[in-house]
Amino acid sequence: MEKVITAILGGGQGSRLWPLTRHRAKPAVPVGGKFRLIDIPISNSLHAGIDRIFVITQFNSASLHRHIAQTYRFSAFSNGFVNILAAELTEERKTWYQGTADAVRQCLPRMFESDTPPEVLILSGDQLYLMDIEHFIQLHRDRDADITIAVKPVTRAEAPSLGIVRLDRSGRVNEFVEKPKEEALLDALPLDDQTQAALGFPVPQGSYLASMGIYIFRSEVLKEMLLGTQTLDFGREVIPQALSDYKVFAFPHNGYWADIGTIPSFHQANLDLTLPLPPLNLYDPELRIFTHPRFLPGTKVNECFVRYSILSEGSILSGSSIIDSIIGVRAVVNAGSTIERSIVMGANTWENLPDDSPQIQMGIGRDCVLRNTIVDFNARIGDGCRLVNAEGLQHADGADYSIRDGIIVIHKNAVIPPGTVI
Repeated sequence: MEKVITAILGGGQGSRLWPLTRHRAKPAVPVGGKFRLIDIPISNSLHAGIDRIFVITQFNSASLHRHIAQTYRFSAFSNGFVNILAAELTEERKTWYQGTADAVRQCLPRMFESDTPPEVLILSGDQLYLMDIEHFIQLHRDRDADITIAVKPVTRAEAPSLGIVRLDRSGRVNEFVEKPKEEALLDALPLDDQTQAALGFPVPQGSYLASMGIYIFRSEVLKEMLLGTQTLDFGREVIPQALSDYKVFAFPHNGYWADIGTIPSFHQANLDLTLPLPPLNLYDPELRIFTHPRFLPGTKVNECFVRYSILSEGSILSGSSIIDSIIGVRAVVNAGSTIERSIVMGANTWENLPDDSPQIQMGIGRDCVLRNTIVDFNARIGDGCRLVNAEGLQHADGADYSIRDGIIVIHKNAVIPPGTVI
């Protein structure tokens, strides 16, 4: 495994996650109270013994670079690294990354600078999952595959936003359709008997088999398919083109996986972590998610009611109710407030304002109600605010807040005056 390299795609603009991506790259978005999305693929790679990792970035990447630099430091006796490959213009290249395949093509000279690895593992920087990557790669080698795609059963409602595959009985991919929208095409793509047999585990009737955007390429095949070509995207072009000339197999993943592409998917994936038996087990000692060590004190809880929630270190909760929610690092929630089905990301520092200060203190003030709300870092919510989407709006934008699919998002560093109703 130490010969494999990992390329993590983190350069997308993340427009569907706006305003969380207003000041940061999508892989830098906080998740689960204390992690960043980029920690997920890096941790999965490290658990497989793959510690030569490149993160390909482009948009709003400053905070992502800072997090990686502060977090992933290897021993002087190790060859491991997590290197940033930021988009750059050169004499040979006059354009930014135009797609996932184009990003990897532009970075190949950097990734293969010292030697050519036997395989390249390609991961996405905006997904939430835990996978046995070592087994994934070992199966790829056992089959003598050129390309192996991680796949997962999904419903018909999910299929139009994903790449859908069909397999023969050996697990080889014989059809790949990127984001099928037409009803007739969807009718033709559910799992057939031989695809079902190749999975090795039962799935609900009428399921589809979707690409997870996780690939392992034989290095020579990756170079042949990218160098000297104009292909821009793995799902739309590279994988469909490979089916006729290369051995493309599937690796079925029978576990949790969430693509954090929109505000609703981000909100739900976080709330899923608060369930008594969450679909993603963050407490598995063999599959820990690594992140920046902060050395913070434990959570302080002063006469609160807490149900099905995650409270991150350094937070201070006083006389409040926290229900089905995530409270992030250094978050402050004051007396009389109710937080329900919400994510409070926390703050970069604590502050202790004097009682007569005209400034609203960082955190959640007194007697506030938050429901289906995401509060970004360093926000100040004044006393008596009701953030409940009182008008039932699906989409709206204010000076310091946005509503996406009915979910309120309070912007980073926002100031919400006392008594505000949204």
